[in-house]
Amino acid sequence: MKGVQDTQRPVIGRGFRLQWEEAQTAHVLLYPEGMVKLNRSAGEILSRCDGEATFAQIVGDLERAFGQGGLRDDIAGFVGFALEQGWLELREPPVEAREG
Repeated sequence: MKGVQDTQRPVIGRGFRLQWEEAQTAHVLLYPEGMVKLNRSAGEILSRCDGEATFAQIVGDLERAFGQGGLRDDIAGFVGFALEQGWLELREPPVEAREG
């Protein structure tokens, strides 16, 4: 699978729901057959995948939130994994943005 592009907008995949689960003290990804308990990093990444923010915006937001640069490759690796699992889907940028 090719890598995620900066202008693509990750969104939680169809059939999945991300929520904070107090009993688990973690974000969880719910789907009809079960639940995935996420570690803190995964929860922070997925919670920003709203279909509106671009991948580049998500990386920038996480780097600011944690006061650490150079996170792009790690975030891209997780997003790639989440795409393979179906946890995420990618929305393409609007046509105007691609032509500009």
